[in-house]
Amino acid sequence: MDLPLDRPSPVTRRWRVTGWLLAGVWLFFLNIPLFTAVHQAQPWRRTVGVGTLVVFGVLYVLIFQWARGLRQAHRPIPVGRARASVGLLLAFGLAGIPGTAGDWLTTLVFVAAAAVFLLPPVDALVVVVLCALTPPVAAALVPGWEAESTVVFAVLLASFAMFGVSRLAQRNGELRAAQAEIRRLAVAEERARTARDLHDILGHSLTVVAVKAELAGRLLELDPVRAGTEIADVERLARQALADVRRTVGAYREISLSGELAGARTALAAAGIVGDLPDDLPALPAAREELFGWAVREGVTNVVRHSGARRCVIRVHPDRVEIADDGRGPAVPQPAGDGGHGLLGLRERVRRLDGTVTVGRRPDGTGFLLRVTVPVEQR
Repeated sequence: MDLPLDRPSPVTRRWRVTGWLLAGVWLFFLNIPLFTAVHQAQPWRRTVGVGTLVVFGVLYVLIFQWARGLRQAHRPIPVGRARASVGLLLAFGLAGIPGTAGDWLTTLVFVAAAAVFLLPPVDALVVVVLCALTPPVAAALVPGWEAESTVVFAVLLASFAMFGVSRLAQRNGELRAAQAEIRRLAVAEERARTARDLHDILGHSLTVVAVKAELAGRLLELDPVRAGTEIADVERLARQALADVRRTVGAYREISLSGELAGARTALAAAGIVGDLPDDLPALPAAREELFGWAVREGVTNVVRHSGARRCVIRVHPDRVEIADDGRGPAVPQPAGDGGHGLLGLRERVRRLDGTVTVGRRPDGTGFLLRVTVPVEQR
């Protein structure tokens, strides 16, 4: 089953377990204050020290998992809750002083790492600096506490490591978001192309059906046999259009220039327009032949539907195809971005072969002209 593109992919059980391990493995470094707490002579100090360290470790893991889940969901971490979480960790570290004595300073390593992972850069920098300055300052102010240079080094090292981890997580999140956006745009483009193909197919077929149905209505009393023939053609064209739609929904249908020219003869004859179409076609690469077929389909549909013409001429050359008539034609040449859905779809196909589309009047200033030109080197 396809996943919605605007939602993050589900996290597998293995990766959930890995996340818990990544958060919990660092609790090993609480062994020093834990050792001190366990060997306290007074039971209440032992209880306070061990209890606060256990709560501290569980809280650290839960906070880490909470923030990690928000990052995976591409959601921002609330600054207020992040500050409260860091403050809560610091509070439990301080609460353990009766049982851990000066070794409580080890908890500052986890406080600094959590600040880097949770807080904005400026706030995190302030917390890291305070955590790094606390051991020497505390050693100078509290008798019996030794200056723990290793704690200062651990605070800085953990902060740099967590900074790298958080930036990596951020970049991975941005990459996943970009990939999801690319997939969404690809689906949207595919839907747009399918819609244009359906427009081209149905616009042409239904135009011919409407013209033939109108002709059959006029002939119903004058020539019932001819009217029956036209109605049979309407049924055939309707079934063909339905088959084309089915093929297009499943995959883009293949279109041939010879097939479109044959359909053009039928459409022009049904509309009472004299068609001057080529009998022999030059050898064309497959991509160019398909493109010229789409051009003939779009051009003839416009001639039948809008022009009021009496004659339509189609010419096919190795590098271009031209559809012209002697009808009303457009008031002025159309800029590249104008036109209906059919012309927009045709222009998109032409751009893929570095070609050009010309829509306007014939060189003599009359009628309608649609010309699609593709460089000969295109294969």
